[in-house]
Amino acid sequence: MNPFEMVIGIVLIVMVANVMKARYKAKHGILEDEHGNEQLARPADTGEASRLREEVRSLKERVQVLERVITDQRQTSDLSLEIEKLRDR
Repeated sequence: MNPFEMVIGIVLIVMVANVMKARYKAKHGILEDEHGNEQLARPADTGEASRLREEVRSLKERVQVLERVITDQRQTSDLSLEIEKLRDR
């Protein structure tokens, strides 16, 4: 192997390593600022995200009520009242 081929080989190895490093960072959400500092990417809290969090919280509450209604051994009148409470929400 002549010196020219060795230089080309080293350049190719470094380029492949840089591509693999960039893919790893992109996959794991690691960003670099202009000074070279690395940090995890966190999405901005948008109105949509907060609306979805509120909806999930509401749905979790409803599931808890439904679980309680189904697992409790109550009379049918109590069951009807619980279902009506859920409809009013």
